[in-house]
Amino acid sequence: MTQNAFNQPDWEGWIGPSSDPNDRQFGNVVSAVESDTAADTDVVFVGEPYDGAVISRRGAREAPLEIRRSLAAMKTTHLSAGEPGSQLGDLGDLNLPETDVADVQESVQETATDIYKMGPLPVFLGGDNSLTYGNVAPLLDANRDVGVINFDAHLDCREVQGGPTSGTPYRQLHEAGLDTYIAVGARHFETSTAYIKYVREQDGTIIPADTFVDGPNAVTETIQDALMDVDVLYLSVDCDVLEASAAPGVSAPTPGGLTTRELFSAVRTLAADERLAGVEVVECAPPLDTDGLTVDAAARTVAHAISGYLEIDS
Repeated sequence: MTQNAFNQPDWEGWIGPSSDPNDRQFGNVVSAVESDTAADTDVVFVGEPYDGAVISRRGAREAPLEIRRSLAAMKTTHLSAGEPGSQLGDLGDLNLPETDVADVQESVQETATDIYKMGPLPVFLGGDNSLTYGNVAPLLDANRDVGVINFDAHLDCREVQGGPTSGTPYRQLHEAGLDTYIAVGARHFETSTAYIKYVREQDGTIIPADTFVDGPNAVTETIQDALMDVDVLYLSVDCDVLEASAAPGVSAPTPGGLTTRELFSAVRTLAADERLAGVEVVECAPPLDTDGLTVDAAARTVAHAISGYLEIDS
């Protein structure tokens, strides 16, 4: 696996200004690694700078770099769990072909297969939602049940017509053998009846955004019930799951979404599941953002996921 020579991770260079020696930021604990040293870390970041499959507004290819910058300047300490006890790694950005979407998905799948073999939890920094197919496909195995939790305003299970798009990954994954699909934060009036019917025909679970009125704990209990037969778990966060005012920098911002607190709480709880095999944050588009709101929300989602994972992993 090769790294992109452009935008190599420079976490120490992105540490925020502070004269307090007690301040420890993610830029202090993340270091660049190669494929042969990644096994020494618990979590490894992988950038996927691609947005060629976006149905509407583009800009997500710039997210991996900006999410890193935001995360690097954040404090490492969770108020309840403390801070990471070991170094975190960064493999850099994938070299993705500038061809059709199917070729990009195949390239991502081949590289993700190698990354899973390295051992640490991969956190994929997208990039658009078409990359989900390549990130999840290596986990599919006839001898184990694989489940995906998709935080998203949309179901992304459109039929593939003329080629994959950011709206087709879960249709593709179901056809490749995905066992369990849970859509969390889906919006009313954002999805066609045919796709709701399709998910239900696959025995999938749809949890609308307004379900969070009962609190994140009630939602995570519903999710965990739906995951009872799952052996391997993958967690995907599409930034448009958030309320548009909290995440304007996405390809399709809409009102009625989750608050950042609701998302962070649910993600941290679910990332503590011992079956977790991978995490991704997709559809953050910095050129469309306002005052870095979406980038910062994406970075903090990553931080909460890492906190949950490392607490249970230890």
